[in-house]
Amino acid sequence: MSKSLGYKIGIACGALLLASFILAPLAWLFLSSIAELKELLAIPLRWIPRHPTFARYGGILFSQGPESEFRKIMWNSFSIALAVTVICVFLGSLAAYAFSRLRFPGRERVLFLLLFSYMLPPIAFIIPLYQNLSQLGMLDTKGALILVYSAILVPFVIWMMKTYFDTIPRDLEDAAKIDGCTHLGTLFRVIFPLSLPGIVATLLFAFLMSWEEFFIALILTSTLQAKTIPVAIAEFSGRHSIDFGMMATGGVLAALPPVLIALLFQRYIVEGLLSGAVKG
Repeated sequence: MSKSLGYKIGIACGALLLASFILAPLAWLFLSSIAELKELLAIPLRWIPRHPTFARYGGILFSQGPESEFRKIMWNSFSIALAVTVICVFLGSLAAYAFSRLRFPGRERVLFLLLFSYMLPPIAFIIPLYQNLSQLGMLDTKGALILVYSAILVPFVIWMMKTYFDTIPRDLEDAAKIDGCTHLGTLFRVIFPLSLPGIVATLLFAFLMSWEEFFIALILTSTLQAKTIPVAIAEFSGRHSIDFGMMATGGVLAALPPVLIALLFQRYIVEGLLSGAVKG
């Protein structure tokens, strides 16, 4: 039975209201980034800037002044997130395949131990972690953040990829083994190509988690050598003043890479997230 016109209008209005509710903070973030400071502090609040300016973006992206430090910080965040993503997806996929297909003593206990380690809050281990890295001379280095983030995110990747591998029929692997493939050969020639949507979805989650992490980066970094975007944005808030415009500009620039990646791999992400409901 066809839906009534009133029902369709109600659904459209509800969807529009929900979209407005979700997008409103992003729109305000962008408007704040192009507004002058006096307009941001004006009472009553001005929602639309009268004299919009992109000077903050120009200062961050093209100038050689103090704002150019943010470019270095953006590169730090991108390089760290990229390295963590590659390490976690590679190691996590191998481990997830082993947990999904192999049977060995203590398998379930190890899986739950991995899940427990991922659920530990950073505040629980940050002090011994800081002491150990200090003794190794790794404080304020990108290598330290890559190591710590990878150790935290690998259990998450293992659980995500194992769930996806469980939905792939074993008959395909049996056919590959009959043709002479080993476990690794089956993984790279059969499982990985079929798991591309799940791998991309996991890759995006790993990238986002390492891109937006704040607490560990705040404790372990102190200079431009390894400082990341969330820490840099927080530093726009000083003891006696807050640069709302630069905070908003930094927020917009920090949101661009994840949004672009999500748009670029949208099809794979949707397939990866929904695959468990339609396979197996």
